Amino acid sequence: MNATSALRQSWIIMLRDLKHWQREPWTPLFGIAFTIMLVLVFGYLFGGSIELPGGGDYLSYLMPGMFALAMMFGLEGTMTAIANDSKKGVTHRFRSLPISSVAVPLGRAGADLANSAVELVVLMAGGLLIGWRAGGSWSESLLAVGLLLWLRFALLWLGIFLGLVLRGEGGVMAVQILVWPIGFLSSVFVSPQDMPAWLGFLAQWNPVSATAAACRELFGNPAGVTDGVLAEHAVAVALVWPLVLAAVFVPLSARAFRRLSA
Repeated sequence: MNATSALRQSWIIMLRDLKHWQREPWTPLFGIAFTIMLVLVFGYLFGGSIELPGGGDYLSYLMPGMFALAMMFGLEGTMTAIANDSKKGVTHRFRSLPISSVAVPLGRAGADLANSAVELVVLMAGGLLIGWRAGGSWSESLLAVGLLLWLRFALLWLGIFLGLVLRGEGGVMAVQILVWPIGFLSSVFVSPQDMPAWLGFLAQWNPVSATAAACRELFGNPAGVTDGVLAEHAVAVALVWPLVLAAVFVPLSARAFRRLSA
């Protein structure tokens, strides 16, 4: 089966998933509301007591990190949707059709990425309303948005793979619990330089930290770091991390879809 046919099939499945959100918009809306709540809590309740290495306004530091964290939170929704389709037999009906093994996962990823773009626009508009500003050029800001969606795309494939492999309630719950410490063990809320050395090392090499640091650099916001890989090569690391994740989990997802058992 050629690539054109696979893309056409993925497009049809993507439209199917988007129609579900059109009929039931509460899940993405609650996700956006939750992220805005975190911004208000950390920006206004805790922000006044946090000083950044190198100086700068904490809210301006926080917002790019929240954009990156919102991209990561999509992993849970993707995994849950894929797992539910598998349990209900929807995925098996797709497998009975003469379609590419990557079409169904790719269609799901495309729908989630479209939803993520809307979510990102809403969060940025909310950030502008509470005083966040992007000081970089238009091209730099567009690159920052591209890096955020690039991270989301790679993490979606991780969610798709886990949804195909871990279909039980326990597996879904375990991933939902693990997303939180991974998201918080990053530079989203606090600079890695303010953490214990071993913890700061882990935070610096978190893919969410790389994207957050790159977006701060491109948006012209406070970096929160004065040395290390995030200070010197944030954009490069933010490009490479999602590439590695996608290279690993795209073929694994296609393989898991082919081998899915009833």
